[in-house]
Amino acid sequence: EVYAQAYFAAGVTTYSYAVFNFVPALAQRFYGALRTGDQATVDEILKSFFFPFVALRNRKKGYAVSIIKAGLRVLGQNPGPVRPPLTDLTQEELVLLEKIVQANGVTRIA
Repeated sequence: EVYAQAYFAAGVTTYSYAVFNFVPALAQRFYGALRTGDQATVDEILKSFFFPFVALRNRKKGYAVSIIKAGLRVLGQNPGPVRPPLTDLTQEELVLLEKIVQANGVTRIA
C-alpha cells in the first residue's frame, strides 16, 4: 500500500497485499479510495495504519509473515506460530500492532 500510488501512476491498477488476510475491509477501503482519487482517505489510511504497520514489520527480518499471523492473533484468531527460522512478534510488538489495528476501527473477529 505504501507504493500503491506510484504503481497506479505507472499503470499498475491491481495488486495483492497480505493485510487482506486480517483487515480486509480496511484494505478494500484503501483500494477504493485509491481507485477513485480520494486522496484524503488514502493519506489518512497510510498515516494511521500502513506507515506504522510497515515500521513494525521492518523491525526484524522475516516479520512479513510474522506480522500477518500476529494481526490475526490480535483479532482473536489462532493462526499458530511461525515456522523457524522465523520468529513471532514480541509481546511488546503485539501490543503495538493491536493499538494500530484498534486505532483504525478494526475489532476482534472471534
